[in-house]
Amino acid sequence: MMDKASEHSPKMTETRPPRHLASALTAGGNLAEIDLEGQVYTLRITRMGKLILTK
Repeated sequence: MMDKASEHSPKMTETRPPRHLASALTAGGNLAEIDLEGQVYTLRITRMGKLILTK
C-alpha cells in the first residue's frame, strides 16, 4: 500500500540518511565526541534516554 505522498509523486525516489545506534557511537557508555571540520561536539545520552549535542 502506498502512502498519500507517493500516490501524488510518479517516481518519488527517497534517499534516507545514514542511521547510527547512539549506543554504538558512545561505545556502550553515555558520551561521544564528534568532530566536524575541526570543531569538537559532545553527544551525551541522559539518564532519561534523551540525546544532547553540545559544542
